[in-house]
Amino acid sequence: MATKKAAKKKPAAKKAVKKVAKKAAAKKAVKKVAKKAAAKKTVKKAAKKATARKAVKKTAKKAVRKVAKKAAAKKTAKKAVKKTAKKATRKVAKKSAAKKTAKKAVRKVAKKATAKKATKKTAKKAAKKTAKKAVRKVAKKATAKKATARKAPAKKASAKKAVKKVAKRKPAVRKKKAAPVALPATPAPLI
Repeated sequence: MATKKAAKKKPAAKKAVKKVAKKAAAKKAVKKVAKKAAAKKTVKKAAKKATARKAVKKTAKKAVRKVAKKAAAKKTAKKAVKKTAKKATRKVAKKSAAKKTAKKAVRKVAKKATAKKATKKTAKKAAKKTAKKAVRKVAKKATAKKATARKAPAKKASAKKAVKKVAKRKPAVRKKKAAPVALPATPAPLI
């Protein structure tokens, strides 16, 4: 009877052992699953970190590109400003050169005009002088003519007197006509 009982008890113990073994296996499986889940989580975290790093790198690259573009734009703007400044200085230089040349031309013209005025004045003075000289010459000639004209009738009178005296002395001379005395030709007045 005791052996039967023991035999009966053994399968119960086996069952209990099996139950315990099942529980342990289930626990192990649960632990494995938990480990796998934890590993997956860590993997996901690492992946997230990697993606975050990638995103940070991308954003950093973009920011660097933007900064580089801005710097390039600044450089080009500076170059453009320099070019425009150079052009403006060239224009100003051209304008100043044109003004200088215009001033020089004006000065030359003014000098020429003053020289012309001076020459006109000198010419007028010379003309006046020559006119005065000519007038004086004409006046002298006129006075000389007057003097000669006055002397001529006196000569005529003296010649007539001489003829009369000769006629009185020699009666034959009366018949002969007295030769006409050549008078000096009076030139026409210049004025």
